[in-house]
Amino acid sequence: MRRNPFGVDICCRKGSRSPLQELYNPIQLELSNTAVLHQMRRDQVTDTCRANSATSRKRRVLTPNDLKHLVVDEDHELIYCYVPKVACTNWKRLMMVLTGRGKYSDPMEIPANEAHVSTNLKTLNQYSIPEINHRLKSYMKFLFVREPFERLVSAYRNKFTQKYNTSFHKRYGTKIIKRQRKNATQEALRKGDDVKFEEFVAYLIDPHTQREEPFNEHWQTVYSLCHPCHIRYDLVGKYETLEEDSNYVLQLAGVSSYLKFPTYAKSTRTTDEMTTEFFQNISSEHQTQLYEVYKLDFLMFNYSVPSYLKLE
Repeated sequence: MRRNPFGVDICCRKGSRSPLQELYNPIQLELSNTAVLHQMRRDQVTDTCRANSATSRKRRVLTPNDLKHLVVDEDHELIYCYVPKVACTNWKRLMMVLTGRGKYSDPMEIPANEAHVSTNLKTLNQYSIPEINHRLKSYMKFLFVREPFERLVSAYRNKFTQKYNTSFHKRYGTKIIKRQRKNATQEALRKGDDVKFEEFVAYLIDPHTQREEPFNEHWQTVYSLCHPCHIRYDLVGKYETLEEDSNYVLQLAGVSSYLKFPTYAKSTRTTDEMTTEFFQNISSEHQTQLYEVYKLDFLMFNYSVPSYLKLE
């Protein structure tokens, strides 16, 4: 067993090398810029967890229920924690190709709604405790993150401004309007389909919301979905460098010769400029409270405080 530049021992699979070996025990010993970049991202997460241990490790032990966002690929020894609004549809498509044993070859031929059918992918909570521990130790674990407020605006636009999302309007919109809108019309209370961004923010920072139930996965914090202070992720991919980071994962998995991350320019994509605009009407008091909710995600994944914020 050889030591490697990161001080992690990984034992050897006969025949082919595992993604973890490719990452931590590269054949060429001089580290690539990419490997150094990912080491810095890992260190950033570790340092933030340590510095904020009172908040970040409130829960001492994870239960299987905490692992339902971790998708497992046994054939390539990968674990992917999916974060909604961070290219998770395309990554789920890729995981279906990787775990499909020839059933699929082109990820973009898989309809988006099929990628979100839970039975199409196996998640870590479906294993026994010993099996979970074995996989967490020997599989390469990765996730993708995005600037927290851009992700939040993306979730708002998708779930509350599209007429077809009636289930979200009924489940959350009606509740938000009831709590946050004075003199709401009966129609608004019944349909819940015209939630304003200011009302959505007020709902998120309302202590009653957080006491009542966990946030929906589309606006839940990454540290609550993926538990990076309890699970040591080997790769943190970013939405800003989505293609390069995704193809690096596929390269480490040994599949890059026949599988690439699907590239497409989405014209409706939420941008930084759009996010700035949405925050124009949010009071500095509410901005400050909202930043506190997502603060660990900002710090952990090295996103600076947005210049448009007027924090108190």
